Amino acid sequence: MSSGERSDGGSKQVLKTPFTELVGVEHPIVQTGMGWVSGPRLTAATANAGGLGILASATMTYDELEAAIKKTKSLTDKPFGVNMRADASDAGQRCDLLIREGVKVASFALAPKKDLIAKLKDHGIVVIPSIGAAKHAVKVASWGADAVIVQGGEGGGHTGGVATTLLLPSVLDAVDIPVVAGGGFFDGRGLAAALSYGAAGVAMGTRFLLTSDSAVPDSVKQEYLERSLTDTTVSVKVDGMPHRVLNTDLVNALEKSSYAKGLVAATKNALKFKAMTGMKWSTLAKDGLAMKKSGDRTWQQIIMAANTPMLLKAGLVEGNTEAGVLASGQVVGMIDDLPSCQELIDRIVADATARIDALGDLKA
Repeated sequence: MSSGERSDGGSKQVLKTPFTELVGVEHPIVQTGMGWVSGPRLTAATANAGGLGILASATMTYDELEAAIKKTKSLTDKPFGVNMRADASDAGQRCDLLIREGVKVASFALAPKKDLIAKLKDHGIVVIPSIGAAKHAVKVASWGADAVIVQGGEGGGHTGGVATTLLLPSVLDAVDIPVVAGGGFFDGRGLAAALSYGAAGVAMGTRFLLTSDSAVPDSVKQEYLERSLTDTTVSVKVDGMPHRVLNTDLVNALEKSSYAKGLVAATKNALKFKAMTGMKWSTLAKDGLAMKKSGDRTWQQIIMAANTPMLLKAGLVEGNTEAGVLASGQVVGMIDDLPSCQELIDRIVADATARIDALGDLKA
């Protein structure tokens, strides 16, 4: 079936696209892998609602990831994915785990190497990297990636500076594999628009964070719900890379702080992260070298990257918004409720199909 084609299973509306066919899900909707947020409960709830839920493993040890996969499998028999850092020192071992556990999708924030893509595909795992430019999509497609998620600058967390409305068509023009659009999506209008562009689905982070199935503390969710469209900042003071977060007193202080002060704070957080995960210094060093080799980061940025897991944990897990950072897309200003994943996906699909039908009525 082509993108946007509709089929009815009784009264249930379904949008079938190349992405749904590739992954084996009912609806072209992806819940992104958000550190500390996308655990078994949210991932399974998304899968059971017909979307693709993705576990976030960057903030998990190997043992924690193994337990999370098993827990998710106990909560759903539907396809789900795991998001990994391609530059992690144990990326190969984690991929072996996905193969062993029969996980359907391997998602990557950074482009995985060609041999890793081939290994996963040989074992029937769908490989979907997230990319921020058309040239990156071309590269991973040439290496065998099955699809890509493209996030525009409106998206939360690490993001680029090009809006989805421009980035999406540039990627669609560059590759012939399914493209899932991220950055600024939250309802059926967005899904219908993405499909009309030629995308095979949409990916959402902030919208899924703000559901009743999300384990984020209710007090933190309430803080998100009170924000407007202008209440986010793209900061490089969190971890040295452009990172869209909610405006808070901490973020404002970070923005005004000196580079040296931020580096000292990051070093302290690196020690906390090491203690929390039980990682050896040798492992941290290997990860740092891998990050250095795989990108354009300076050593200062690599040290500052330790800020991300600890600051996000303080806000999204511990509910301490004064000491933590809250990643968020600009779309936060459009959200005013906390539906279940089932309610959210059902209404998005119903709204999208109605809007696509309405567009058909415009024909002369």
